[in-house]
Amino acid sequence: MTRKLNAKRKPSQSGDVKSAVIFLHGYGADGADLLGLADPLAPHLPDTAFHAPDAPERCTGNPFGFQWFPIPWLDGSSDAEAEAGLAAAADDLNAYIDSVLATEGLAPDRLALVGFSQGTMMSLHVALRRDEELAGVVAFSGRLLRPDRLMTEMKVKPPVLLVHGDADPVVPFDDMRKAAEALVEARVETYAHVMKGTGHGIAPDGLGVALNFLRDRLG
Repeated sequence: MTRKLNAKRKPSQSGDVKSAVIFLHGYGADGADLLGLADPLAPHLPDTAFHAPDAPERCTGNPFGFQWFPIPWLDGSSDAEAEAGLAAAADDLNAYIDSVLATEGLAPDRLALVGFSQGTMMSLHVALRRDEELAGVVAFSGRLLRPDRLMTEMKVKPPVLLVHGDADPVVPFDDMRKAAEALVEARVETYAHVMKGTGHGIAPDGLGVALNFLRDRLG
């Protein structure tokens, strides 16, 4: 049984919903952490509704925030617990995406995922394994999980934009290269942008590139 994700929503500026964006936050944060990104995006995507769910579990490392799945080297969990957590969270996220599509009355190709850090890991993991292709994935400062299984588990190939700071002390910058190589090998339409001098965060130039990517696919 899937867990219902608590979420916040910002309506479209026009009042007419023709597309949607789901923000997926990082480890120890919550949905509100990314929902503020809707403010600079909305004027350029006036027919887009923005959604930001909390991850399904309270964060072991930060009880005030949430996690999509345990991270052994941060919280002392086992690899088996991390694997089980990822599988459960993937089911939860798929159910949430389906509920947003139904509520907004949209086809899958009118919805994009925007992830940060662990939210990026979830976005890439889920979007490539769904039965129907989403509009795209913006992947900030994360990594591609299970790259060795991608070719056998992938069902669809939504376009992906990888954005990463070259001074990231949390998720190594080289993880962007690894993700790009695996995605390109799998023939996924892949774009990348380096945020120069940026740590584990989202710089204005990265957000601008993300906006252009989303506008091309949802505008």
